[in-house]
Amino acid sequence: MVKPVAIVRSMLDLLERKNLRGFLKLAEKAEPADLGDVLGSLDEETRLEVVEALPPNVSGPALVEMADEHQAEETLELLAERSPEAARNIVEELADDEAADLVGGLDPADQERLLASVEDREEIEELLRYDPETAGGLMTAAVVTVRASETAGDAIDSLRRQAEEIEDFAQVYVVDDGDHLLGVLPIKALVTSPAGRPVQDLMEDTEIRVSPETDQEEVARLMGRYNVPAVPVVDGAGKLLGQVTFDDVIDVVESEQTEDLLQFGGTSADEELSAPWSGAVRSRLPWLAINLCTAFLAGWVASLFKEEISRVLALIFWMPIIAGMGGNGGTQALAVTVRRVALGLIPEGHARRVILKEVIAGLVNGLIIGLIAICVAILLGHGAKLGIVVLLAMMGNLFVAGFAGGFIPILLGRLGVDPAVASSIFVTTFTDVCGFLLLFGLTRMIIGA
Repeated sequence: MVKPVAIVRSMLDLLERKNLRGFLKLAEKAEPADLGDVLGSLDEETRLEVVEALPPNVSGPALVEMADEHQAEETLELLAERSPEAARNIVEELADDEAADLVGGLDPADQERLLASVEDREEIEELLRYDPETAGGLMTAAVVTVRASETAGDAIDSLRRQAEEIEDFAQVYVVDDGDHLLGVLPIKALVTSPAGRPVQDLMEDTEIRVSPETDQEEVARLMGRYNVPAVPVVDGAGKLLGQVTFDDVIDVVESEQTEDLLQFGGTSADEELSAPWSGAVRSRLPWLAINLCTAFLAGWVASLFKEEISRVLALIFWMPIIAGMGGNGGTQALAVTVRRVALGLIPEGHARRVILKEVIAGLVNGLIIGLIAICVAILLGHGAKLGIVVLLAMMGNLFVAGFAGGFIPILLGRLGVDPAVASSIFVTTFTDVCGFLLLFGLTRMIIGA
């Protein structure tokens, strides 16, 4: 078995040696994800030439699998300008949901030009009506259905006919004459039942169904919670519109995790890995500016205690330690709580318990770290009194870190704000300001003049 990395390197090596024939031969045997990595590694002109040379049933899935969606969309747009027929063939070879994902990033005018000559364009245009981050934007209209009035034998014959049109299917849905969803037909029950048994006796109720407007994260959460391979999408009247399959949800989970990670680090979720440095500056500068304002607040608090700092110069040593430990403790609590909020793991009425857990963990960690800090303070000759100040400041700041890291994301989630976006800024501000207030305030109280 050839490893994916080796295949990608082999294809890139063939392109570098201008061996297009060898590349095309290997590319047709490669998985779309591997070929997508190859396309993403090429410059714009070379990528366009390769896509033109590949058969549409190979290049289309590879474009869909590219890590950078903007690169894939730009390639299709350029190909549509250079060779409209080639672009049309690619779209026609794709499943309706994949075609909608690829075409959806184009401008409306470019979409209209590209879809003008596409066969079965109505299915793609129907999917394009929905927000791409909803169940309607994820679903495919290609579903396998049988009528409740049919027998098991009739249903099997129907599946054979539909299998010629639909490449893969995870669920068989039972509908009435008006295409209203009635239930799901288990394959095992179908093939092991007598041919004359009614489908209505074999089907199972499907309580798990979503509307086209359901957020994609909610769809992913439902599929993960109930371990189903697909979720049916129905309209307000219960009519079956399509289904969201597990492979689409895997992409959603990866995309959402990447988005949360970038936002958690104070970077825009829109920043692509292939974006130039100017794009990185535009996406990161606003968050850095906000962080600068909060840093000014922490600096202003420290300036209120100039006399204490001038009398006890050792405070300069302990300032970044107290602030840094508080920031790290807050980040730990924040990461756990944001994860809980994102997965819906905080039942109604359990928010206090979650916050209390983080507060207690912060106090205990602060006590242990503070005791170590006392020993260091004494060894450095800073004195026992300053060691006690550091102990109390450490405990207090990690208490604040635990409270802020638990409370703020829960509050933002209740307010409908993504906790991954803004939580870290607020938590860092809390721990910096409170850390300095505790360190200098306790110095004034315990050490005094």
